Amino acid sequence: MGAAIFVLRIVRDPRPAEIPTKRVSVKSRRIAARFTLSNSDSEFTREMESSNIKQQYELKCTVESLHPDSVQHQLLTTDENCIFLLLDMDPCLLFFLLLLIGRNGLCQQAEVCLKSVINSCEDCIRSGPYCMWCKDLNFTKSGEQETVRCDTKAKLIERGCKTEDIIFPEDSKQIDKEDPLSESFNQEKPVQLSPQKISLKLRPGLSTTFSVSFKRVQGYPVDLYYLMDLSYSMKDDLENVKGLGKDLFEALKNITDYAQIGFGAFVDKTVLPYTNTNKEKLQKPCDENDQQCQAAFGYRHVLNMTSSETQFKEKVTEQFISGNLDSPEGSLDAMMQAAVCGDKIGWRNSSTRLIVLTTDAGFHMAGDGKLAGILEPSDEQCHMENRRYTKSIDMDYPSVGQLAMQLEKNNIQPIFAVTENVANVYKELSEMIPKSEVGVLSSDSKNVVELIKTAYNSLSSKVTLTHDNLPDNVRVIYTPKCKDAGQPGNSEGVCNNVKPGEKISFDVTVTAESCMNDKSFTIRPLGIKDTLTVSLSTNCDCECKDPEDSIHSHCKGKGRVKCGICSCSEGYVGQFCECSIGDKDKRSLRASCQRNNGTMECEGRGDCVCGRCQCHTTESGSSYHGDYCECDNEHCEKFQNKLCGGTGKCNCGRCECNAGYEGSACQCKVSEEACRTLNDTVCFGRGTCKCNRCECKEGYQRPQCQLCLGCPDPCQTKLNCIECLGFDSGPFKKNCSVACRKSIYHEMVDQFTIPDKQCLQKDTEGCWIKFKLDQLVREDNYKAEILKQRDCPEPPSVVAIIGGSIASVALIGILLLMLIKLLLYMKDLKEFRKFENEKKKSKWAEADNPLFQNATTTVTNPTFTGE
Repeated sequence: MGAAIFVLRIVRDPRPAEIPTKRVSVKSRRIAARFTLSNSDSEFTREMESSNIKQQYELKCTVESLHPDSVQHQLLTTDENCIFLLLDMDPCLLFFLLLLIGRNGLCQQAEVCLKSVINSCEDCIRSGPYCMWCKDLNFTKSGEQETVRCDTKAKLIERGCKTEDIIFPEDSKQIDKEDPLSESFNQEKPVQLSPQKISLKLRPGLSTTFSVSFKRVQGYPVDLYYLMDLSYSMKDDLENVKGLGKDLFEALKNITDYAQIGFGAFVDKTVLPYTNTNKEKLQKPCDENDQQCQAAFGYRHVLNMTSSETQFKEKVTEQFISGNLDSPEGSLDAMMQAAVCGDKIGWRNSSTRLIVLTTDAGFHMAGDGKLAGILEPSDEQCHMENRRYTKSIDMDYPSVGQLAMQLEKNNIQPIFAVTENVANVYKELSEMIPKSEVGVLSSDSKNVVELIKTAYNSLSSKVTLTHDNLPDNVRVIYTPKCKDAGQPGNSEGVCNNVKPGEKISFDVTVTAESCMNDKSFTIRPLGIKDTLTVSLSTNCDCECKDPEDSIHSHCKGKGRVKCGICSCSEGYVGQFCECSIGDKDKRSLRASCQRNNGTMECEGRGDCVCGRCQCHTTESGSSYHGDYCECDNEHCEKFQNKLCGGTGKCNCGRCECNAGYEGSACQCKVSEEACRTLNDTVCFGRGTCKCNRCECKEGYQRPQCQLCLGCPDPCQTKLNCIECLGFDSGPFKKNCSVACRKSIYHEMVDQFTIPDKQCLQKDTEGCWIKFKLDQLVREDNYKAEILKQRDCPEPPSVVAIIGGSIASVALIGILLLMLIKLLLYMKDLKEFRKFENEKKKSKWAEADNPLFQNATTTVTNPTFTGE
């Protein structure tokens, strides 16, 4: 492997300490790096040798200062040309150079001022963190806009601005309260975080760093709330917990003399489908053989925080098992109430707060309440009366996010003591809840004390510093300073394996991205009540110490000076208040300098003076021009990296080419050679020749604009003209010479001679016309050959049409009558058959009708003897 000797020499400049500051940069292959020095010596050398290559690089820069307030001093310089000459350097060697010289440096760009519309010193300060303002009255030259007053410090000094005339609001920090850290707990409120209040005034975009110290007080009080699942599956565990009071108190006394324990129990919501709502089952949800079984409940607070071992044992001994239907339990409901009902639980203000949740099942969370028709979300408020959660069947379970927020807000650290079957579930839950631990519980909970001790040691040895209520556009980065430090982060800083009484610190870097006033946020360790209040404001105003005169000679006696520029009196405008607006208002006067209503005055390239634009100069020294300064002579198209190809001049964004050249960038010599057709025309008259290439009219195709693939078919568009020219008929009959003779030259023929395709179209008289078209030079210019004979069909016979119509009507009438007759016959036949069938079904018997009377009357003469 090749190697090199790298030598860095730093030469101090004897100039005053006020010279502008700039970080040293290495400029090579678009790489920039910041250098750090291991001490304050003015010469620093690092070497890497080999037998093959030796290269020397020398850096000479003027140095303002070496900051002594850090372990590694940062080199600052004023010289913009302070660069490393990396001559023919291999990329691998370049990497080693940056690694050696900038071990702790960060890659960064040089300071720049990205300014947009600048009308005042305040606009300048707000436009970027490195922007500064020159208040020198004579800083701007004739034609220059006031925007040039805004730039980096180095650029302003380079342009001639004195250091004392440069306005640059600086960051400031003030510690308002810094009580010393407590050594041990002495019944008073201990101090574990310092300082407690700090005020920052920042320049937007620039960061400031301050240190925060933390030391865990030995013997700090502990409040432990034992929250137990009393569903039927925890029956064996409950019996063991009843005898754990002594061991639990002994374990806590090894940590602190000020320990308290509380107890609570939970099962699940007492509604279907979580719990059997049968009246008897609600009173005794366990098996029938279990005599000691308490009624179903959601969450019950059993014992307030107490230091009495006897009281804890009595209350826990009184507890019995209960039951429910489904496997998941209402543990999140219970934890939420234990967190927000601080006064009823008995949490102390100055204590480490722990909730130990013991269960062998999973948990319900937000949304599960819909199964029971519970739609109202958890309101994260305390609803405990007579030690019971009263809104259990009215409100849904809390979400994991709601629970995590309330635990963090109330400085409570949960310990999940769960069985093996649900350990993975609670480990995933623990990842979403800060400062929480998971321990695997034995099947009968005998190891719960050891589990709590292990989890407490893990929680207390990890210090996590974070923030609350961070304002918008504010960034915070935490850099831990301890033996086992985590990575710097923008949401929290972490120190691991911190022992009681061990002092650690965090560097907190705050950056405000925009202007703001009287904002604040708090910084605190998770699970600890101590907080640091950070009051935050920004430096967005300029303190220019202007002359107190209301009238200044620099402003022609018509205004006063404000940060080096004129603020004109009423009725006057202009850079030096030289324009009197008279009876016009300022708005209408400024409107006359806007090319379009609502656009920038003078296109942002000039000043509106007395209603007319006075244009500024460009960076190269030329001037903008035009009524609205809309033109410049520097932004034309380039060819071969030359403006207007070097064969023309730029005028208002367009190239004016020299004789013999053309094109948008004057890149072509004038020539029509490639545009000439076989008939010696240019692009067939259907385009123009530019840069020896045809630019065709719409639809026509290159290279010579001969064909138009997208144009309408001329057989159809020229039909009316063909009809009137060839046969004196059609729509153009009366003005045929005007409408058609200029675009069509026609000839009546018996046979076609033009090789193009034949057109066959029907005219207004119904005849078929055959013709051919040949497009000549120009766009609408044709030669037409028209066949003399049209194909006209014979007219139809009127007699035949009328006779056929009458016959057709008569035939249709006869057919309709026959159809109607057929339908009537079919109906009668159907009725007759029906009658015959009914007749066959009837049964007749011979008998005299008692109502029948014979029409013949026989009278017998009694005296007639027959003789």
